[in-house]
Amino acid sequence: MAACVALSTGARMPIFGLGSWKASPGKVGEAVKYAIDLGYRHFDCARYYMNEAEIGDALQEKLQAGAVKREDLFIVSKAGENFRPHDEKGMIIPSNTDFLDTWEAMEELVDCGLVKAIGISNFNCDQIERLLKKPGLKHKPANNQIECHPYLTQEKLIHYCQSNGISVTAYRPLGAHTLKPGDPVLLEDLKVKEIAARHNKTPAQVLIKFHIQRNVAVIPKSEKPQRLEENFKVFDFELTKEEMATLLGLNKNWRDCLLPDCVNHKDYPFKADY
Repeated sequence: MAACVALSTGARMPIFGLGSWKASPGKVGEAVKYAIDLGYRHFDCARYYMNEAEIGDALQEKLQAGAVKREDLFIVSKAGENFRPHDEKGMIIPSNTDFLDTWEAMEELVDCGLVKAIGISNFNCDQIERLLKKPGLKHKPANNQIECHPYLTQEKLIHYCQSNGISVTAYRPLGAHTLKPGDPVLLEDLKVKEIAARHNKTPAQVLIKFHIQRNVAVIPKSEKPQRLEENFKVFDFELTKEEMATLLGLNKNWRDCLLPDCVNHKDYPFKADY
């Protein structure tokens, strides 16, 4: 098994996993099965992605075939904002719901044995601190899943999380998921490409390794067998301190995932300085 991140619960989360946001119906199941054969054991999912049933069927097929044991799989799901009411323009209708109350409901899932760990996503430092100081807190967040890559290094937030015993998972680790006009193309960055050439690796492999060497879990998404295999081959080289510094120096505080339908919500996380 690949390297793992130790969670505050005592569980171990594989540091490398497969993302499934916008994974194509009819293809994602085959990608999951192929990934298991390659050695993937961490699968990031969400009901919001509308493909959990297909992923579940693929996992079940592999479990029944004896290709992997359930205790070796780390499966993530999410309770997303898509279950809150939206207006006619697709914007979330602000409510007085407090995420501390939502957290109590999440804690019940742990107490009932339905999940082994609970976490958060896109929380900034102020929101995390408010959660950690919640009176009667029974289960602290085990993980914070955030957008992170060399154009958005998140150094302050990652340090805050890790110093408080909260692991971090990086989504969109290769930069923009779907390029829009004017978006910077991280995979084409000359400094990233120079580092990749030095190690005889691809830019994607360098970007994945960047997170691993920060002890940050990373969940690149792909459905192509070649890419799945390529992305997994990141444990046979090390980036130097100088190369890590170069990658950190690319920070632009540029964010691809702006959660535009949430900007009017009182808990919109990107207003605050991380």
